[in-house]
Amino acid sequence: MKAFGLADENSTAAMLEVPTPEAGPGEVRVAVRASSVNGWDVFVMSGHARAMMEHHYPVIGGKDFAGVIDAVGEGVTQFAVGDEVLGIVPSAPFLSVGSYAEYLVVPPEGFIQRKPSNLDFEQAASVGLAALTALVSVNAVEASDGDVVLIVGAAGGVGSYGVQLAAARGATVAATARPEDEEWIRGLGAAEAIDYSGDVAAAVRNTHPDGVDALIVAVNLGDAFGPTAALVKDGGKIASTVGGADEVAGRDIRATNVQGQSDPETFVEVVRLAAAGTLTVPITRTFTFDQLPEALGLVGETRSRGKFAITISS
Repeated sequence: MKAFGLADENSTAAMLEVPTPEAGPGEVRVAVRASSVNGWDVFVMSGHARAMMEHHYPVIGGKDFAGVIDAVGEGVTQFAVGDEVLGIVPSAPFLSVGSYAEYLVVPPEGFIQRKPSNLDFEQAASVGLAALTALVSVNAVEASDGDVVLIVGAAGGVGSYGVQLAAARGATVAATARPEDEEWIRGLGAAEAIDYSGDVAAAVRNTHPDGVDALIVAVNLGDAFGPTAALVKDGGKIASTVGGADEVAGRDIRATNVQGQSDPETFVEVVRLAAAGTLTVPITRTFTFDQLPEALGLVGETRSRGKFAITISS
């Protein structure tokens, strides 16, 4: 089958021909119709995860998937051949299996659900790691009616879901974005748009001189993490998807380093919200499987926003 990944320890990410996996006992095989791009996928496919995690080659990229079950292993009762599903490739002690492939074998429980009928495959494949991480982050800061929540990196996949989720709970969302993305980010529920290329801290202080109630960090801030965290009031909360929670030690702030893929029940809630139409899937571009390298290269650039969907097969 066709897949995209790292062939061996010395290779760069490329299209590969690998054996089609078979569904063993307690497994299902998904004919993958679509996937999407997350920052983690870029990190792994760039080879940067080699120093962090064991790799069993070939390492196929991709975490999010949507498709049709075309084989079930012995003992599987939750799904049947022909079921349309969406999910996230389960975490493992080593990297190997990914969704940038024509077929994928996964367990029938955990981070896999039936695809909502109101979502096409590309939309379903984009309701995965980013939306899950956003919901875990919003839960961590306990966003609620009357809170002011600052979301840094709001135009990205996690951030654009976070804006919607926090606003839906009644929070006033201040979102960092490019000026040209202001209308788009407000359309997702942000009450305030802050140009991230300027002095974010000064802009926030100008509007909220006493600080904000919560901060969600969805992009690497580097040296700016400390000054940004200083915007949070005493007694406030921070959720960071890129680490750094230890930098606020000693303050009266609850800071959490978020691990998105931690609770399957939270993923059930994400899918429910998408099925109800209360969570918009912010796809801004769709790429073919052959265009995947281009999509990976665009993540993190100023012209990228929302989610990039990948059509694996029709």
